[in-house]
Amino acid sequence: MRINRINRINRISRNALPATALAAALVVTGCGPGTTAKGGAPGAKGAAGSALAAVDQLTVKGRAPKTGYSRDQFGKGWSDTDHNGCETREDILKRDLKDVKLKDKCDVSSGTLAHDPYTGQSITFKRGASKIDIDHVVALSDAWQKGAQQWDKQKRTAFANDPLNLIAVDASANRRKSDGDAATWLPPYKAYRCTYVADQVAVKKKYGVWLTDAEKTAMKSVLDGCRDQKLPAG
Repeated sequence: MRINRINRINRISRNALPATALAAALVVTGCGPGTTAKGGAPGAKGAAGSALAAVDQLTVKGRAPKTGYSRDQFGKGWSDTDHNGCETREDILKRDLKDVKLKDKCDVSSGTLAHDPYTGQSITFKRGASKIDIDHVVALSDAWQKGAQQWDKQKRTAFANDPLNLIAVDASANRRKSDGDAATWLPPYKAYRCTYVADQVAVKKKYGVWLTDAEKTAMKSVLDGCRDQKLPAG
């Protein structure tokens, strides 16, 4: 009987908790709308159209051997797949840099990467002495080991030159990434990680590149903190 009275009193106390106090309690525990408790398993399902939901639509398999991989398997250098007369690399520089100056119709001579997505820093681009790379968000080698070795040359060339899979970034950060996937490398600039992983999911979904178990876990761990992150189109 005494226990029942105590339980009843506790229920009344919780129901009477002012809204401001409840909000403060949520902040302390980290369990507010759109967040998960610290250390919680990233097992939630994302909303329709979100990158988190799309992760569960991707095939999960083991990594195949790297045998036979070379950059030339994805076409020689940069192509002009959109037939605008300029190589894809120059198109991405013009898209991502500010204050762009052209050497000719196509080639960028200078510009500024105002907010590098991998480091958060501002980087100056100068042709011939560039500290900026055009990175494949899903590395070509990673794709090769997860399905691309079974593609024809035309599809691999399209993959290597797809603007959805390309971004101008700090060269040194890109070299550290190498051919890593989400399980082995994420941008040091944490504010960009949700966008970065969402882009990887979009590229892999578009081309049918599979995930490893570890990669899927890493992707869901990042996207669990931004469940409304939309899956990029392209």
